[in-house]
Amino acid sequence: MFNLVIALEEKARRQPQATAIAFGDTRLSYAQLNGAANQVARGLAALGITRGDKVALSCPNLPYFPIVYYGILKIGAVVVPLNVLFKRREIAYHLADSQAKAYFCFQGTPQLPMGQEGHAAFTDTSSCEHFVMITADPSTASPIEDTTTLGQLMHNRSPVFDTVQTEVEDGAVILYTSGTTGQPKGAELSHANMFLNALFSSQMLRLSPDDTTLIVLPLFHSFGQTVLMNAGIYAGTTNVLLPRFDADAVLSAMQKEQVSVFCGVPTMYWALLNHPDAEKYDLATIARNLRLCVSGGSSMPVEVLRGFEERFNVPILEGYGLSECSPVVSFNHLDRERKPGSIGTPIWGMEARIVDVEGQTLSPGERGELVVRGHSVMKGYYNRPNDTAEVLYDGWFHTGDVATMDEDGYFYIVDRIKDMIIRSGYSVYPREIEDTLITHPDISLAAVIGVPHEQHGEEIKAYVILNKNATSNANTIMAWSKENMAAHKYPRLVEIVDTLPMTATGKILKKELRSA
Repeated sequence: MFNLVIALEEKARRQPQATAIAFGDTRLSYAQLNGAANQVARGLAALGITRGDKVALSCPNLPYFPIVYYGILKIGAVVVPLNVLFKRREIAYHLADSQAKAYFCFQGTPQLPMGQEGHAAFTDTSSCEHFVMITADPSTASPIEDTTTLGQLMHNRSPVFDTVQTEVEDGAVILYTSGTTGQPKGAELSHANMFLNALFSSQMLRLSPDDTTLIVLPLFHSFGQTVLMNAGIYAGTTNVLLPRFDADAVLSAMQKEQVSVFCGVPTMYWALLNHPDAEKYDLATIARNLRLCVSGGSSMPVEVLRGFEERFNVPILEGYGLSECSPVVSFNHLDRERKPGSIGTPIWGMEARIVDVEGQTLSPGERGELVVRGHSVMKGYYNRPNDTAEVLYDGWFHTGDVATMDEDGYFYIVDRIKDMIIRSGYSVYPREIEDTLITHPDISLAAVIGVPHEQHGEEIKAYVILNKNATSNANTIMAWSKENMAAHKYPRLVEIVDTLPMTATGKILKKELRSA
């Protein structure tokens, strides 16, 4: 038997009383988390869920997420985590596409009525047979009449369960990704994919039972799910949950819980670095407790990295991953030289190279597509053999990212192929312009896109957030850019904005900027 959930079961045996999950004043020990997951598994068995069935889950970073997640794995079923911001139509699409047989959905809040949207989507999806409402208080009835609650499903169930026998290549999780085109596709990840990636993430971060991790990255996403939750459970850490990113909530939790490891995306580090009221917290104590920070999800501006490290006296190690790779592919390993701006070198058991359009390996310093292979690469896109064949061929997964490799084997992401701008025949990479713009003393954050242009094909446009008390305007920023960038690179269009559209995981939504 090989199942991702053995990481939890092993820790429940070895350190049953240790805290597994912390949420506000709520504490779940490893034994309690494992017992609750066993109750969920028994409830699923009563519903007729069996090995290989798909079970969807919409839940923020609450203790219910790991309880249901591991309960699904214990019954031998496949977890389909869904973005908590999805609306009725989007949820229905994912339920139908994944062939989910059951659906767990948190009731939500007046501002985010997940339960109503989820139940409406369930009624729209004839193939999904069971709906379970996760109420904020497990003892209360569902706000939607005639629907079962998680509390009812678990009621009077034994906290002991014999995990269903699964195999290494059986599906464990289906993570949906928009990819580059078309409808979202489900990356089918096996127990081996997920377990090995969690194991090596744990080793890379040198996690131990002495660590306290802060999980504000959404657990429905691969970064938070593998690098924090699964890796932390494997190592026996205390895992502090926050439902959403808020700079005040993060700094407060870091101080209160004595957080030692924090993982985030670059916009989170930017927000913490620029938080106007940060000094009301004991930053010196926070810095003493923090031993490691990790950045992923998108490229980290070097100016943000240096500023955060100086303020909090803690190294930020950058890595790289994709949902299709469980997700971690490469990392700036603790036992090797760290190169700011680099995504490091491949993790154990993974290979990477840079290729041209013909698939030929390029020399160090040359730009091409990053391709990878190894134990973490998905089985394929669920029920989409043609889409799978477009990215998985000749034994390599084609990431769609433009990258380079240096003489030491360290990789650097230049940009997404689909984000590249072609201006008057020249290839322009938005990230390079963004990194230059953020060195301007008045600029706090920037996002660059290409917009249609009759003469040049595409023109370069920058959306810019200014620092407090900045005096620059669009014209002065354009003039500065002209002095600091090549003629074909500097933005001819600059728009000053207060905020930038972002995903639930903190990535800047450039597609929304393009459609604005």
